[in-house]
Amino acid sequence: MATIQWERFEKLTQTPGAPGFEHEVRKIMRSYISEYTGEIIQDRLGGLFGVKKGDPNGPKVMVASHMDEVAFMVTKITSEGFLKFQPLGGWWSQVMLAQRVDVINRSGKRIPGIIGSIPPHLLSEERRRKPVEIGQMFIDIGAESEEEVREWGIRPGDVAVPHFPFVEMEGGKRLLSKAWDNRFGCGLVLELLDGLKHNHHPNVIYAGATVQEEVGLRGAGTAATLIDPDIFFAVDSGPAGDIPGVNDGFGKIGKGVVIRLYDRSMITLPGMRDFLLDTAESENIPYQFFVSQGGTDAGRAHQTGIGIPSAAIGICARYIHSHAAVVDKEDIEAAKAFAIALMKRLDRAAFEAILPR
Repeated sequence: MATIQWERFEKLTQTPGAPGFEHEVRKIMRSYISEYTGEIIQDRLGGLFGVKKGDPNGPKVMVASHMDEVAFMVTKITSEGFLKFQPLGGWWSQVMLAQRVDVINRSGKRIPGIIGSIPPHLLSEERRRKPVEIGQMFIDIGAESEEEVREWGIRPGDVAVPHFPFVEMEGGKRLLSKAWDNRFGCGLVLELLDGLKHNHHPNVIYAGATVQEEVGLRGAGTAATLIDPDIFFAVDSGPAGDIPGVNDGFGKIGKGVVIRLYDRSMITLPGMRDFLLDTAESENIPYQFFVSQGGTDAGRAHQTGIGIPSAAIGICARYIHSHAAVVDKEDIEAAKAFAIALMKRLDRAAFEAILPR
């Protein structure tokens, strides 16, 4: 399988990047992309893409991850120095309590905090039986007053991101970290560019990352409008269905690349499906089908302009949209090999075969 720069994934996952506040991730992506191409474009919301030119007469291919992670925005500072917040992206209240966060102040400093609520000892028996709602939670940063919070440079509108280290799990095959959704995609785009350094591709590739995916696939529309590609690939991580209590779930970590057939944002075109499957099978790349109630940037991009044939590819991860997720190294290696194979095969004839008849 492909050689992977794992330290780059660690750097990406550990960098804060709330929706709309992706600037630190973008800086890292720009630095790495510039190692592979001198042509970089950016849309007005912050989506960033490097241009890799193969055959100028081939199709224009857009390969997009997204920089943002699920996070929180500070909405109010109480007189006692606690922070009220609202979620940015899809959070489930039961995975949030007692978890550590980093609040990012106006100067970019990370201030540690923890998500709290009224402890069960102080609740009635009836209230203990009910899940704590997000509106009842707060972030405790150890301040004693609103004035102290403001002295520390925190204001309403600032953001907080999950805090969780990058850990290689026992056995060396699996990795645990925050923000695999979707710093996996960011890292894979860079791996793709690295893998194409010495490989011909019969097309023009725009490889990079969008913004604000977690709050409604917003940046995919602006980026796709800027680039106007012939074909679009979203590179993302989806929820694994291989845990206790899930019956007949889609997505098992360690079982290869994920190819989405359907989600609530898009139905994969038959021609695209056949192209993906033929590539995976011809290259002996392990793959699995995926059906999801979620969505990816492909859901927004494919509706842009006169319509862009699109696909969502990637890996599955356990416990996404929480403080940490588990991924499998072999899945990432397979995803890199798959992305490179797709780019090498996607000439004008392959593109024409994907289009609806």
